[in-house]
Amino acid sequence: MSDKDTMETWMEESAEFTHNMAQVSETSAEIWKQFLHAQAANADHPARLDPLNTLPSFTNFAKALADNPQQLAAATFGWWQSQAELWQSAWSRWIGEPADAVVEPSRGDKRFKHEQWSENVLFDYLKQSYLLTASYLQGTAHDVGDLPPQERKKIEFYTRAFVEAMSPSNFFALNPEVLEATASQKGENLVRGLKMMLQDMERGKGQLIIRQTDMDAFEVGRDMAVSPGSVIFQNNVLQLIQYAPTTEQVHARPLMFIPPWINKYYVLDLNEKKSMMKWLVAQGFTVFMVSWVNPDEAQAAETWDSYMDALSDAMNVALKETGQKKLNIASYCIGGTMVGSILAHAGKTKDTRIASATLFTAQLDFADAGELQVFVDDKTIDAVDAEMEKGFLPAEKMASAFNMLRSADLIWGYIVNNYMLGKEPFPFDLLYWNADSTAMPARVHHFYLETFYRNNAFVRGTLPIKGEVVGLDDITGPVYHVAAREDHIAPAHSVYRGARMMKNADVRFVLAGSGHIAGVVNPPAAEKYQYWSKDSLDEETLEEWMTQAQEHPGSWWQDWAPWLARHSGRKVKARTPGQKSDVIEPAPGSYVRLRFDQR
Repeated sequence: MSDKDTMETWMEESAEFTHNMAQVSETSAEIWKQFLHAQAANADHPARLDPLNTLPSFTNFAKALADNPQQLAAATFGWWQSQAELWQSAWSRWIGEPADAVVEPSRGDKRFKHEQWSENVLFDYLKQSYLLTASYLQGTAHDVGDLPPQERKKIEFYTRAFVEAMSPSNFFALNPEVLEATASQKGENLVRGLKMMLQDMERGKGQLIIRQTDMDAFEVGRDMAVSPGSVIFQNNVLQLIQYAPTTEQVHARPLMFIPPWINKYYVLDLNEKKSMMKWLVAQGFTVFMVSWVNPDEAQAAETWDSYMDALSDAMNVALKETGQKKLNIASYCIGGTMVGSILAHAGKTKDTRIASATLFTAQLDFADAGELQVFVDDKTIDAVDAEMEKGFLPAEKMASAFNMLRSADLIWGYIVNNYMLGKEPFPFDLLYWNADSTAMPARVHHFYLETFYRNNAFVRGTLPIKGEVVGLDDITGPVYHVAAREDHIAPAHSVYRGARMMKNADVRFVLAGSGHIAGVVNPPAAEKYQYWSKDSLDEETLEEWMTQAQEHPGSWWQDWAPWLARHSGRKVKARTPGQKSDVIEPAPGSYVRLRFDQR
């Protein structure tokens, strides 16, 4: 290539880069405009200045550090030593000498996969220095001083959030993969990325709602929630789906499923291979599913009790439809907490409609209720109330809270991939479901946070339900209780404690492998994970129980099905949905299709 051709190529590439940077500047200005407009609209309430109420906790932590200078000095000295060792290692590499890494990312850390994080001395130094500092900060938050357990949890959580936010991989100028992409694409990656950011901000009406998957790749009722059935009942808060049978005979007693209203039910009917609903129908159960409405101002007056009334009406419809006097109920997460309320109230009032209950990853004891507990104290509840001034908690608020629990993966990983590298996220049905967020009625959500999370009223026997005061001792009858070993939302040890406290119930406790979703949605055909079972709950702690429990390969569904069958009665002819009720519309119904970003 001649010098003239080289110069022309350079000028063309420079012009393209300049044009792209102009678009970056223009899009950035629009993003800032929308952001500042949204901030101005939210600046009128004092609780929003520190909505997570972190200042008191970090003030107490600062005092703990000051009161324990020797602990802090020892931790700081260890950090300086490791940094000095890193400097020696980096200097050796600069002059061409071999040197071992001082610290390595954890095996599952995806932030530093690009080869330049290891091969380039500068980027390798940045990576290792960050990892050492992150370990120092998190270790200090965990070890130094004497703080109440709840305060310590809060400090650890927000320290981890800060550490994850400050990763060098999150900064344009410090991420070799982003710099490489920007150079090779002449800035086109940033143009694409910021246009995606602007779209996500417009979708969130001024708040950044990060896309985690291709939102156009899936459709509810077409790609997920596809098990055939009919909506046979609805009220202000729910639709009731009856699934079509796939066997000639079914168990006489129906199974009604109560999912959480924090998420949409179709995680249990995600696709044909993963669908619990399809599997249950194939086992010969008549299955009903509650599909909660995605609430707005129309549900502002709803309460915990009115949600229970709505479920009671749905139970009556399922019983009428099947001609039975009793039914089985199954539940998931917060749906299980409400089922616990239903069972306790039924025990107190001698309601005999429930033959058995199954609870998946459901907390009843909230003394140590996982990482979500850091969001609950008097001031944070006040801040949440301020967000619910229209009578409901906007869907994006709860979604943000859940994303914070895994911010490295669910926030910063997508900021880098989407907005810096300009890549569309991979189509993934589970992440589509995760992004299909739901709002919550203000009074229902306030009751849940205050009564369960803050006051732990169920354990104390002071839970007010429909004119009665109930506790875990009021629960009777057969209960199948599942915890997930790696659950960060409903910790297994907490679920186990709640199971043991149902002293008047016949409880079968099972521990599933994996976490809050994968531990529950684990069809037998996948041959994944394992579960532990034992016929009694004599041991004080989950750890002690596990030493006596038997480990089984595969899915706990295989243990649940025969247990459920024993409480489901004889076999009868399969039932067509809506034989005794008017069919309103085909499954999955209209309630589950309502998205917060389409209002």
